[in-house]
Amino acid sequence: MRQKKIAPLRIYGLLACCLLLAAVRPQDAVAQEPASVDLPILFDTRERIARPDLSGIVRLRFLTTVDFPPFNFIDQTGKLAGFHVDLVREICRELALTEKCQIQAVTFPELEKALVDGNGEAVVAGVAVTAELRTRFLFSRPFMRLPARFAVAKRASPAGESAAALDGKRVGVVAASAHEAMLKAFFPRVRAEAFPDRAALLSSLKEGKVDAVFSDGMQLAFWTSGSESADCCRLFDGPYLSERFLGEGLTVMLRKEDATIAGAIDHALLALSRSGRLQEIYLRYFPINLYGG
Repeated sequence: MRQKKIAPLRIYGLLACCLLLAAVRPQDAVAQEPASVDLPILFDTRERIARPDLSGIVRLRFLTTVDFPPFNFIDQTGKLAGFHVDLVREICRELALTEKCQIQAVTFPELEKALVDGNGEAVVAGVAVTAELRTRFLFSRPFMRLPARFAVAKRASPAGESAAALDGKRVGVVAASAHEAMLKAFFPRVRAEAFPDRAALLSSLKEGKVDAVFSDGMQLAFWTSGSESADCCRLFDGPYLSERFLGEGLTVMLRKEDATIAGAIDHALLALSRSGRLQEIYLRYFPINLYGG
């Protein structure tokens, strides 16, 4: 885990995110995507967010990184790609600012300084919202929340399809992680068994040392469907969302003085959610449903 001034949502394992890209390439996602998926509701259908006057904006530069697939990465043609990149394009289109929008990549440690120094107006790179960061920056409304999920072995599935079937069972979790704290708080009747890292956790499930594991839903979804798992396991129950344990979700970070731009981005996110375009981007990069069975 990288220790940075800005805490990344990739805290559960950057290497695992790289494996996701190998498991399901975004360019293949169109052929594999499910017909529909119910994303968590982040905007009230009756809500209205006014579109601010953007006539004074000369350019709108978004900063990201290249090491957080499938959110942002360099594709096989050498171009910047990913969920965040497509989302930025849709935000700019919704705000009629396509000709004024730019997106560029810097290293993760450079994000905060680049924003403060005026080398960009917004950061979209999986930065975790913290109380300390909120004293210095603005954040858009969340546009995606990453759930926690269980996974179980196919050869020894629980006698039931709800978490109650795991009562008294051995459930693996990474030691000292947010998921360990969440598992103990949400499911006190399971027998939580801590493992030092994600690799040991998943090996324990494959080898039958535990009855289930509880971890980041995105990683489990790609792992269970990828070659690394050898088709041993499947997602089980859930999804489970918790701001207390898992944070506010994916947002856009901006400078305090750019409240107008923040309001405009919230307006665009609401419009994209309501029109279904946010779901379309999700399906493009997450052909495996993080929120379903």
